[in-house]
Amino acid sequence: MIVYTVGTFDLLHVGHLALLEYCKSLGGVLAVGVASDRVVNSYKPNVPVIPLEQRMEMLRALRCVDIVRPYDELEYVSGCKELNADIFVIGEDWGKQPHNLAVESYLRSAGKQIKQVLYNPRTSSTTIKQNVRAQSSNMGNFKVVNG
Repeated sequence: MIVYTVGTFDLLHVGHLALLEYCKSLGGVLAVGVASDRVVNSYKPNVPVIPLEQRMEMLRALRCVDIVRPYDELEYVSGCKELNADIFVIGEDWGKQPHNLAVESYLRSAGKQIKQVLYNPRTSSTTIKQNVRAQSSNMGNFKVVNG
């Protein structure tokens, strides 16, 4: 059984790990699609902090991940077909955009499963970035002393 999930995976954190470990528990092979900067920039205001190749390298290093593949178009049907995915795992923010509806239709017609998961409330890349910005702005209040 092949489980497929997709995401940006910028600033890898425990929420990502929980998602990936859950996905792995659903089947024998876990394939992870990683959005290119161009894809991310098509739906988010900023490109990822970590370059695509480094995000993929970090995911490949995880025991629970078997396949890592980039995707450069905001569509998921081709990845599901290429991998012959049995289960496609999506996040709670999955909407009714045409690319989402297309993969849902394909999965239903192919007798495949789609599972929606809630995000781990412990952390997010956005929260990490906000914390770093806040700490950086607070650093302006400190005097650096050489010594």
